[in-house]
Amino acid sequence: MEFLKSNPEWTRAPKQYQIDEDKVVITTEKGTDLWARTYYGFQNDNAPVLQISTKEKYFSFIVKTEFESTCRFDQCGVVMYLDSDNWFKASIEYEDDEFQRLGSVVTNHGYSDWATTDISSDVKEMWYRFSRRESDYCIESSPDGVDFRQMRIFHMFEGGDAIKFGIYACSPTVGSYKATFTELEIGECEWKTDAEWREEEDGI
Repeated sequence: MEFLKSNPEWTRAPKQYQIDEDKVVITTEKGTDLWARTYYGFQNDNAPVLQISTKEKYFSFIVKTEFESTCRFDQCGVVMYLDSDNWFKASIEYEDDEFQRLGSVVTNHGYSDWATTDISSDVKEMWYRFSRRESDYCIESSPDGVDFRQMRIFHMFEGGDAIKFGIYACSPTVGSYKATFTELEIGECEWKTDAEWREEEDGI
């Protein structure tokens, strides 16, 4: 199922964007971000988010991101935004011309965490696969859309029933750039259970 045929809706639409049959382009605005309290003490809740709603408990969502970010913390990627106190995002956050951070943020009941790994700033595209099993979730990334590697598994306390998920892009400092999203597909859950992994390894 194609994400763009499922009537996605904006939460805080950006001033400049383009939605075609097979892609979304967002031009970010300075001072936009998603973050809640932890460490920095502030809460920023103004990033544009494009999502669909679902009650489906088992699925995977894949998207390819392309970006030319140049300012610190510029980012674009996958999001599950339930409300201002409960949400998740995964993206690459630009640092400088040498490195950037591939990572994810989980916000439960108003407090965010941030898990990252450093990668080269030469990387200008990334695929993500976001999977759901009831109120548990898995996020994976891939440089080529074929070989996906786990970034994290997490639980959402308010994510057990109907949810919203999709894409976002923002520039927390002074940046502005174009983020392009393609290959937006929803399908069967690719996040296997332990039993499924064992069956595959045993050749059953």
